[in-house]
Amino acid sequence: MGYQQRARTPRDFGRRPGRTTSKAKSGKRREESGAYRSEEEHVLTLEKVVDRTVNSLTRLGSQRFGVPPFYGHFDRWLVNLQTIMSEFQTSPTIHVDDQFTKDCSQVLSDIEVALKERRLKEASREEAIRKNSQDLLEAKSLLAQTEREYATRTKEIEAKKELAIKPVAGTVGKLREELNRIARMRAGFLRSISKKTKAQKEAETSQRLNSTKSELAKIKQSFVPEQEKLRKEYKERKQRILEQIANQQKNIEILEAGSEIDDAVDIRRAASDALVNDVNSLLQRSGQASETTNPPEQ
Repeated sequence: MGYQQRARTPRDFGRRPGRTTSKAKSGKRREESGAYRSEEEHVLTLEKVVDRTVNSLTRLGSQRFGVPPFYGHFDRWLVNLQTIMSEFQTSPTIHVDDQFTKDCSQVLSDIEVALKERRLKEASREEAIRKNSQDLLEAKSLLAQTEREYATRTKEIEAKKELAIKPVAGTVGKLREELNRIARMRAGFLRSISKKTKAQKEAETSQRLNSTKSELAKIKQSFVPEQEKLRKEYKERKQRILEQIANQQKNIEILEAGSEIDDAVDIRRAASDALVNDVNSLLQRSGQASETTNPPEQ
């Protein structure tokens, strides 16, 4: 009878799971240890933290805002400044003292107050320009309305005058025609009208014509006071409005040309430089002064 080799049991068969778990735990600890070392390698050195802070402060201090209203940028700029200092103070390589905290807080408080004052000043100037511009538009509109009203009222008076003088002027025209007709008549012994009668008719017609002309002149004159009053009121009102327009235009020019309104770069740069000095002072007190902490020349 031949020998049959017994099948070999796999080496891992029946192995207790405890040993595998032990190796897995060991590998996990090595991975965690490597992660800790990686985090430690990414922690910035003191010099890099200081350089980053100083450079950020310098850039922020020289930042310009080219288009008004400038105060619309102040809040964002202040938040950036506070963020830079917060990141510096919370860095693991930095150990701030009470003096630094006090000095830093004072600078941030001062620049916040200064920017608030600039904001109020610029907003007030902007509101003044807006109000003067609105008043200017209203004054120009009032001037145009005054012109229209004067033209309308003048036409109304002229229409009344024409209505009043039309019948009288018609009578004057008829009397002139009558006088011309009489003048063309031939008078004499053999004519239908004597010279005496013709002269009498001419005299009567002339008298009536002159009387009617006088009446017409009186009617025209009766409208003169009303026209003169209207013209005087119009000129006075127009002059007042023109003066208002001139004053408002001058005020707007003065406000827009005012050099006192800018993007506050002077006080913002001063605040940034003051914080750089606070950083330097902190390092000197702690014996960690670095040559890289001096702010670049502006």
